[in-house]
Amino acid sequence: MELVPRLDAEEIRGLFAPPPWGDDVPLSPFCMTNIGEWDKFRNIDMDKQANIIDRLNRRSVKREGHVDADKMAVMNAWHRIDCRTRDALRRSFLVELIESYEACIRVFIQDGGDEVLSLRVQDPFHRLLLHGVCEFYNLASVTETESKDAESFKTTKIKKKKMAVVELPNITLSNFLRMSKEGVW
Repeated sequence: MELVPRLDAEEIRGLFAPPPWGDDVPLSPFCMTNIGEWDKFRNIDMDKQANIIDRLNRRSVKREGHVDADKMAVMNAWHRIDCRTRDALRRSFLVELIESYEACIRVFIQDGGDEVLSLRVQDPFHRLLLHGVCEFYNLASVTETESKDAESFKTTKIKKKKMAVVELPNITLSNFLRMSKEGVW
């Protein structure tokens, strides 16, 4: 006893209709364009594809008018930093060093008592990072050379700008850099 009746030729052909056995399928628009460009898109990893789609969806939500005040404050502070200093901060990210500079500067801003914050930083690259942190917090910083007994010391003096209002962003520079390295930002 058969549970399924025998199939005729048309029914069998219908089962195998998808290529490569069945009818010819019209070419897709992807096949008619430059194959090299589309291969990168068609052969993408599923996780990467999900991340790309998620980012596109988040961008569309942002375009609808929702603007986060913390993100705007951090982006404004980030754009105050000189482009070469931003590049140095992005490329060689020294977490502990930047966090220690930020801790000193945030205390200096919150206390409000001292006119000048003086830090002795001898390494030129570390001074560059310090100046970048100062620009992030909208502070003026100047490095001066002091000579004592044939030795010269570099001291960076940090002051609040006279006309500028100094507000501490809720997101610190080190957190912003960490988020941008991880691709969250």
